[in-house]
Amino acid sequence: MWISVAIISVALVVFLFKYVTRKQGPNPFGVDTREPVKPLVTDKKEKNKVLKQGFLASKVPENLDAIVIGSGIGGLGLAVLLAKVGKRVLVLEQHDRAGGCCHTFTEKGFEFDVGIHYVGNLLDHSPFRCMLDQLTNGQLQWVPLENPFDKVVLGPPENRRVYPIYSGQDRFLKELKRCFPGEEKAIDKYMELIMKAGRGVWFLVLLKLLPLPLANFLVYTGLASRLSPFFRYASRSLTEVVNELTDNQDLRAVFCYMFGTYGNIPKYASFSMHSLLVCHYLNGAWYPKGGASEIAYHMIPTIEKAGGAVLVRAPVNRILFNEAGEAYGVSVMKGQEEVHVHAPKVISNAGFFNTYQQLLPKELQALPAVQTQLSMMKNGLGGLSIFLGLNGTKEELDLKADNYWIFPENNLDEQVEAYMNGNREESAKKVPLLFVASPSAKDPTWEERQPGKSTLSLVTFASYEWFEEWKDGKVTNRGMDYKQLKEAFINTVVDMVVQIFPCIKDRIEYIDAGTPITNQHYIGAPRGEIYGCDHSTVRFSPAVSATIRPQTPLKNLYLTGQDVFACGFAGALAGALTCGSVLLHRNLHLDAIALAKSLHSIKDKKKL
Repeated sequence: MWISVAIISVALVVFLFKYVTRKQGPNPFGVDTREPVKPLVTDKKEKNKVLKQGFLASKVPENLDAIVIGSGIGGLGLAVLLAKVGKRVLVLEQHDRAGGCCHTFTEKGFEFDVGIHYVGNLLDHSPFRCMLDQLTNGQLQWVPLENPFDKVVLGPPENRRVYPIYSGQDRFLKELKRCFPGEEKAIDKYMELIMKAGRGVWFLVLLKLLPLPLANFLVYTGLASRLSPFFRYASRSLTEVVNELTDNQDLRAVFCYMFGTYGNIPKYASFSMHSLLVCHYLNGAWYPKGGASEIAYHMIPTIEKAGGAVLVRAPVNRILFNEAGEAYGVSVMKGQEEVHVHAPKVISNAGFFNTYQQLLPKELQALPAVQTQLSMMKNGLGGLSIFLGLNGTKEELDLKADNYWIFPENNLDEQVEAYMNGNREESAKKVPLLFVASPSAKDPTWEERQPGKSTLSLVTFASYEWFEEWKDGKVTNRGMDYKQLKEAFINTVVDMVVQIFPCIKDRIEYIDAGTPITNQHYIGAPRGEIYGCDHSTVRFSPAVSATIRPQTPLKNLYLTGQDVFACGFAGALAGALTCGSVLLHRNLHLDAIALAKSLHSIKDKKKL
């Protein structure tokens, strides 16, 4: 009997290996497409010719291979992958500029980013860096942040503790141990578990690429959890794991502080999701030179070169299906008129809930397979962003290329949960966490583009229900009550920031806030969430991970972006690679790794 089990197990492993390494379709990473870096374009009119191409039926390319709904990084990334193998792709964006959360906006002479605050894992030889270089033909440049790149601030002003987070695994551990003498064992164990769970993420990719029956076999036999530490720790909460390591409340908070990058309080967050983020930033953090708009600006030309287009002010109001339930195009609202655009494949980067609940006909929404998927996921927390325009340079205002995570108390779960469940007027006075970053200090081209000015981006969470009553109002004028509620949050947050950055106190020239309903309007977030679907322990269970995949229950309709894989810039790009792998019938994750290794080897040989 055991011999039979062994033979079957070996056969299964061989099949899995051959399946995930298959190379049936064309390879977007087959050649190095980097070009010499061109001068930075700072003329907004020139950039807008690329980023703000308005939708007209006459601009739609003929003989499309695919339509992508949404121009966030998950949509643009996939479109570029397809364009690199000659596919003609149309990307449609409901906003007036391309980029999704990678876009920037300007108010009162100040430029603000909305979603790109820092990106990790960009060492020259990393596969992630290689992939981004290929997607932008080497034109997108990255600038490293300070070291430490994050500072965790705990406690009220009279008892404030600041813990620096350094890049590099050895430095990270050394500095943490310096801050917490006597906790060396807990710190080493934390890193051991983080690395174990984070490195097991390849099995998450595997479940999404295998045929669904085989993926389900791995899930329901328990093999997925047995074979992958990622799934073994996915069902455990961050709080549960961390509390087993130490009783030191400040150290627990420092272990957990990064939960703000995916939007789940530690008691509900998956330890494996948290591990991915810690691993992602372990070697430091970077910011795009020239600002976040450079990302889309350097990706769109590749799509156009292959005969495709990226068109904005193109709200898709429904996906078109034939009588057999097969997607064959989309309907775009142009004023009061519907414009139908056809393609053999439709890929949605509009988000899981928008796709299934807003873009499908009612009869297809009701399909059991669709309803099953909807029952597995829930919306993430709403986001609240505050933008400060400041009079002064980074030197004058003491702003650096780093980030601050501010927590008035170290009992993170209790503070955030009480805030989110509280009365909106009371919660506005007790913001329990705040992310603070200066895009202007991170970008070395800023002073050239906007001399004598600086900006701060401040991010926290907020309940959609607090603002829901104003969701149908005019975006620029939702009424005095809405304005007063925003100001209550703004006043609390600015007070918190001025305590850390006293030099900005009398230098604020512009201030405004984006609430969950702002996110709903500009980035199509159904309930104002900034990280898509909820990233709880349930989200990363083997069953959900295998079921929520690029292929939908409807033929010719696919999903890309962060809801397919995980949130954030890197997570959304992983979703694009996974979707591209399905469409091109090869493992693009492995292709990116192979090219990175090849280029690194060539570089090493040149040094000899």
